[in-house]
Amino acid sequence: MSSLTEKDRPIVQLLLTAGTCPRCILRFCCVGSQVLYRHPHKDLMKHLQEFLKSSQEKEDTVCLDVADPPCKRIRLEDREEGAQDQNHNGAVPQLPEADSGNAAMDSSAVKVCNVCLGILQEFCEADFVKKVCQKVNSADYQFTSFVFSVSLPPQLSVRERAAWLGVKQEMRNLGLPLAKDDIVQLKEAYKWIIHPQLSEELGVPADGKSLFEVSVVFAHPETDEECHFLATACPDCFKPAKNKQSVFTRMAVIKALEKIKEEDFLKHFPCPPSSPKKLCDALEIQCNNGAVFVAGRYNKYSRNLPQTPWIIDGERKLESSVEELISEHLMAEFKADSFNFSSSGREDVDVRTLGNGRPFAIELVNPRRIHFTAEEMKRLQQAINDSSDKIQVRDLQLVTREAIGRMKEGEEEKTKTYSALIWTDRAIQREDIAFLDDIKELKLDQKTPLRVLHRRPLAVRCRLIHTMRSEYIDEHHFRLHLKTQAGTYIKEFVHGDFGRTKPNIGSLLNRTADILELDVESVDVDWPPTLAD
Repeated sequence: MSSLTEKDRPIVQLLLTAGTCPRCILRFCCVGSQVLYRHPHKDLMKHLQEFLKSSQEKEDTVCLDVADPPCKRIRLEDREEGAQDQNHNGAVPQLPEADSGNAAMDSSAVKVCNVCLGILQEFCEADFVKKVCQKVNSADYQFTSFVFSVSLPPQLSVRERAAWLGVKQEMRNLGLPLAKDDIVQLKEAYKWIIHPQLSEELGVPADGKSLFEVSVVFAHPETDEECHFLATACPDCFKPAKNKQSVFTRMAVIKALEKIKEEDFLKHFPCPPSSPKKLCDALEIQCNNGAVFVAGRYNKYSRNLPQTPWIIDGERKLESSVEELISEHLMAEFKADSFNFSSSGREDVDVRTLGNGRPFAIELVNPRRIHFTAEEMKRLQQAINDSSDKIQVRDLQLVTREAIGRMKEGEEEKTKTYSALIWTDRAIQREDIAFLDDIKELKLDQKTPLRVLHRRPLAVRCRLIHTMRSEYIDEHHFRLHLKTQAGTYIKEFVHGDFGRTKPNIGSLLNRTADILELDVESVDVDWPPTLAD
């Protein structure tokens, strides 16, 4: 049972006279019934006027029968010390009554609320709900639920404080106590009203955990400058920040309102606030789907293909990349705005990736389509593989954001297997390289290679060569199979990088060595799960 009691009479009278809408009056009377706020504006106005005109006993109430769970509240400020939630003793002071009849209701219908600036008026009506839903439907998203968010003008917090101080002042003048309750937050009341309407129109439930967000951004240019006096009173609260067009953000204003003294606030702002001429503007109605993550393994068969776009000083060096060959198909099918590519390590442009391939994951940002069957993912994988002979993808699947962490963990912890074609300046025989097969757990000190020094910090990294196996080809060539710790620079282990990697193949063989070809044969990360063909 949510109700107005006799103690609410002066609050209703003051705010109604000041130009406050019925729903905001219910908020200031701490009415927590969700269903009550959903009643039409005219019905609520009629009930408030009947409440003011009633001559019932002080403990009687005028209410609409509804039952709701407890509401979420917001405390504006601590009320009068020692005040108790009780009925008034003695006679109720005579207060001027609101105008009666249709004229009063017609007037209230066109008058913009001095507190919510019309958000709990026009923007709760069916026409606005339909406008929001038309925007959602035209954007062509897949979703099974939604979360609704609202961005309010920061000056609403100022007006809310002014209205509350006006109520407090009036009650003090009348010698009436204040209840230790909290007013209902505007955003909360708005969602109580609009959630059921959106759910009915869209055909899906509202869910606070939904990944599909419908958001509305409100603005009120007429009252934009109402926050500015706070910058003089509390300059520490308003500091320029990146990506913020104005210092008067909602959080900055709230922080300043917490700091400013009541008497200073009253000097600068009328309490209750005056009514504006115009309604708020709904600047933006936006939709956004939470990111979808796709993982798999890729093989790279070209020695002229970078993993990511190779662009130097704005100039593209090669026409494509592994990232682009995979992502262009995913972007088209998921209808996403953008993507982020990550993988378990990376290979150089001239290095092939063979075997089971390298694990990768792609985050698809704001996708319109999110539901894919296993068969559809298989067809998408085939489309990627048919589009190029430079790469192949396997085990393509939808994964969670949390699962991608397993790929990154394995990047540093697991082993990798390589095959290197090596050249030596002096002739070699089979017996000259046979000893390499017997070396186990060879410790290397690798100073940051010269070729990556422009993008990696200078450091000496300790790495392990777990095993090596040599294959003699001719007097100047042999192939070396290596199993190494992740993060080992193989090219530098072969040629020594001017002594920056010690030991190296050149120093072990006591001759100059260089690497002609390098292949990644396996990346031993057990992710993503292998799928049946």
